[in-house]
Amino acid sequence: MATALSVEELEKKEEEEFRTGPLSVLTTSVKTNSQVLINARNNHKLLGRVKAFDRHCNMILENVTEMWQEIPKTGKGKKGSRPVNKDRFVNKMFLRGDSVVLILRNPK
Repeated sequence: MATALSVEELEKKEEEEFRTGPLSVLTTSVKTNSQVLINARNNHKLLGRVKAFDRHCNMILENVTEMWQEIPKTGKGKKGSRPVNKDRFVNKMFLRGDSVVLILRNPK
């Protein structure tokens, strides 16, 4: 028979998991205001600072540089166009957790 946990016990358990589990990368980033590199499902890379997150990896990010590659539309009969690196700066962003593939700490 499973025992029911109180709200306080659940919050303690979640806090412990955030400190020691896979989400500790995000916890550390929030506390130290350090950058993370996020690989998203649309093959975009996001380099920015995490301000807040939840257990679903939904995140509030600040000072984000979004980077991706585009293959230009070819003109008259050209075949192998080279991919072009693109980027943009986003001041504040909400990132939905289901689009997150990988999160890396900035080694600096």
